[in-house]
Amino acid sequence: MSGPRGTGKLRKAAGEIFQAALDAANPRIAIHRHVRREGENLLVDGAVYDLGPGRVVVVGAGKACAAMAAAVEEVLGDRIRDGVVVVKDGTALPLRRIRVTQAGHPVPDARGAEGTSAILALLTETRPEDLVIVLISGGGSALLPAPVAGINLIEKQAMTRALLACGATIEEINAVRKHCSRVKGGQMARALFPARSLTLILSDVIGDPLDAIASGPTVPDTTTYAEALEILRRYRVEDRIPVSILQHLERGARGEIPETPKAGDPCFATAHHCIVGNNLQSLLAARDRAARLGFQALLLTTALKGESREVAKVLAALLLEMRRSGHPLSPPACLLLGGETTVTVRGKGKGGRSQELVLAGAIAIAGGRDLVIWSAGTDGTDGPTDAAGAVADGDTWARAKEVGLDPLRALEENDAYHFFEGLGDLIKTGPTLTNVMDVILLLAG
Repeated sequence: MSGPRGTGKLRKAAGEIFQAALDAANPRIAIHRHVRREGENLLVDGAVYDLGPGRVVVVGAGKACAAMAAAVEEVLGDRIRDGVVVVKDGTALPLRRIRVTQAGHPVPDARGAEGTSAILALLTETRPEDLVIVLISGGGSALLPAPVAGINLIEKQAMTRALLACGATIEEINAVRKHCSRVKGGQMARALFPARSLTLILSDVIGDPLDAIASGPTVPDTTTYAEALEILRRYRVEDRIPVSILQHLERGARGEIPETPKAGDPCFATAHHCIVGNNLQSLLAARDRAARLGFQALLLTTALKGESREVAKVLAALLLEMRRSGHPLSPPACLLLGGETTVTVRGKGKGGRSQELVLAGAIAIAGGRDLVIWSAGTDGTDGPTDAAGAVADGDTWARAKEVGLDPLRALEENDAYHFFEGLGDLIKTGPTLTNVMDVILLLAG
């Protein structure tokens, strides 16, 4: 992991604490922690799955899916008959039994559509005695494009771009995606039924709701066509959504198209699920590392959300309060938070939610002594950039002015990437092969 120039002790500590969070989210370790084989039995958190006479097929999608698939191959070896996983560009690994397709993210592309078609073709060949192992991690929704009849990939790309730019949460985006797809919202479970399925999940969604992670391809859907339409209206993006998609959602809301499968649908009778990793596990490991480094450490939440620049004001107030009064912790102190904020894009700059959060935080703590704010995505990418996030301190504003950078202008233009690039304060990890949301660290020295 490359870090910013001129880090100082607090910045170096933040990097070590973040690395502990990444280590705890390692998909291979997570799979082996929960899954093992004993002869013809697969043991998953105490539950026993008889491999029996049937075939074992592995499918899946997500930013962590290649590493998850490698771990499953290590457990099951040549007991795997076939498999297909779709992963984000740059995250592929060489596998022996499972085919890997790389595709675009966060906007779906033709390669993702081809990989999804290969998955669906494989699932249609399954029999009741077969076991389908489904691997799901963050990013899986964009990597599993299978538009319903009447909607093409270009139209789905336009819808995705509009939803990403309007500030909608990932749960809201996925609610719309589910109702334009042949695989999301429990429809993969329908495609593989009556075969048995076991879904192993690395969660990147606040609260770990199974139907929201990668749009819940193997679990009952709790959303409706009417709710999908309401989301578009709430964010006032109907005029940026292709007409074919609006018409499809309206037909669904009128009951002219069957809903996604709900709880009680027969296709879920043989479907099982296990969360193998999440943001909480990462933050607990990060908290322990902070304590070993000599900080008083407090894990505040794994449910952080809201507009990045507004959330940053609250986080900055916490930092300043620790410096001023020693509450909620006396320095040296480290507050840890996890979750995913959002950005409503109004400018023409480049950045991501973590970078924008840190930029707004840097403005709020300007001049503060021995304060650091760090935010980065555990997947190694923040928005459409090659950075995981950024780091700032009380001197960031002054340093920026010295080199001709205006933090207020950068925030107005949603251009945090170029601002922090100019200071050498971008956090670049490269592909981490995992994804359990963002890690935010507030350090007072």
